[in-house]
Amino acid sequence: MADQTHVLFVEDDDVIREATQLALERDGFVVTAMPDGLSGLEAFRADRPDIALLDVMVPGLDGVSLCRRIRDESTVPVIMLSARADSIDVVLGLEAGADDYVTKPFDGAVLVARIRAVLRRFGHAGGPDRGEAGSSATGGVLTFGDLEIDTEGMEVRRAGQPVALTPTEMRLLLEFSSAPGTVLSRDKLLERVWDYGWGGDTRVVDVHVQRLRTKIGQDRIETVRGFGYKLKA
Repeated sequence: MADQTHVLFVEDDDVIREATQLALERDGFVVTAMPDGLSGLEAFRADRPDIALLDVMVPGLDGVSLCRRIRDESTVPVIMLSARADSIDVVLGLEAGADDYVTKPFDGAVLVARIRAVLRRFGHAGGPDRGEAGSSATGGVLTFGDLEIDTEGMEVRRAGQPVALTPTEMRLLLEFSSAPGTVLSRDKLLERVWDYGWGGDTRVVDVHVQRLRTKIGQDRIETVRGFGYKLKA
């Protein structure tokens, strides 16, 4: 997979950009590296990469704004890079449509592992193949009130209208729909949806649940305080 994967990397620090590009290329990735957001957007439109790595604080067009522009045009996976794990910019990036983030300074092996985890997630959405309690299913379509989830065609409709989801949002919805009424913890969702084999930042889950709610209905996913989330059957 890696030798066919084209990475767009937007980073204004020359040393980090060049060192990271070399590390990714050694792992077999094809890398287009850009020093600012505007050139990054041009490269994205020209090359249509398989994944984008965006530093939050790049000049011209910041990483959050660049992520939002990319998400307006594509569902390509996006990983944000931030110098501070507690930065509000991390949450802003996730709200703008990023799928994950990595804190700088990062180990090259960790970055490669996160890239591959995201690409695996986008390569196969993997969901339930039968109806669960509280839902009705016909030909791979799960129905929860006005919400229809086609688990084979990977399409979602609400009140008969198509709902555009990113692959990460689709994976998250499929996890909920495979066990409606069952509380799923943030750690469990990180493991199943984000493929984390280690502890991760649960803000990633919270922001994606928030984004999913805006698309399928605020009341469809219920927060169970202290435990996690569940899909209302």
